Amino acid sequence: MSLLLAKPQISAISQKSLNHTVFESKWIPCSAKFVCLGNFARGTGVEKPKPIKCGTFGATSLQQRHIATGDFGGYLNIWNLEIPHLPVYTAKAHKEIVNSIDGVGGLGIGEGAPEIVTGSRDGTVKVWDPRQKDSPVANMEPMEGETKRDCWTVAFGHAFNDQDRCVCAGYDNGDVKLFDLRNMCVRWETNIKNGVCCVEFDRKDINMNKLLATSLEGKFHVFDMRTQHATKGFASICEKAHKSTVWQVRHLPQNRDIFMTTGGKGNLYLWK
Repeated sequence: MSLLLAKPQISAISQKSLNHTVFESKWIPCSAKFVCLGNFARGTGVEKPKPIKCGTFGATSLQQRHIATGDFGGYLNIWNLEIPHLPVYTAKAHKEIVNSIDGVGGLGIGEGAPEIVTGSRDGTVKVWDPRQKDSPVANMEPMEGETKRDCWTVAFGHAFNDQDRCVCAGYDNGDVKLFDLRNMCVRWETNIKNGVCCVEFDRKDINMNKLLATSLEGKFHVFDMRTQHATKGFASICEKAHKSTVWQVRHLPQNRDIFMTTGGKGNLYLWK
């Protein structure tokens, strides 16, 4: 007699208590290892003087597997984890904390140059090419006279050929902005009425399909990026997911219709 489970089960395989706050964790490509980024309660870094807020392997090669990080001092650093004492690349990216970072063009994901995008409390979103020192290749900042909003999250998408590439950014006031890097313009913007904690495309390396944005107050929004109305924008649905802040969303690489959200009360929800 076989028993069929009605829903997928999420089981904890291993658990470890740490003596520091973990802001982000990333699998090291082609390995059974992962790296955690965070700080101590006193506000210092765990292994570095400045706490590291965010990281990505998205712009590295499978051979190098360098991690790019953003820290509380506004610096963008790229590290060789085999020799982690000094960064292989560093830039004073922002005037304030780097809240979010993403990469594309590395690991065989996305066409075109390997690039890194950073979003900061200073209100700017910048795109970096690690082969170009000190200066960003693109800088998206408020117009003169506009209020600077805290950028909480950034994500690459639409990188399906050598010319096209988009960056989506979410802000503390609920703004979601889509920047077209080919034409250097704001392609679309909306407001979801609560601070935007995380944005992610279902795939970075295809013609834009779906965009998911999570927020304070426990909601997430799914935008159909292939159905755009002239005045109403992209078609979307909104779901009340958690009873607390939805900090992150991650799509399953093998099946982009499946994604997981993480809640402020420690809950993990799997969606299809």
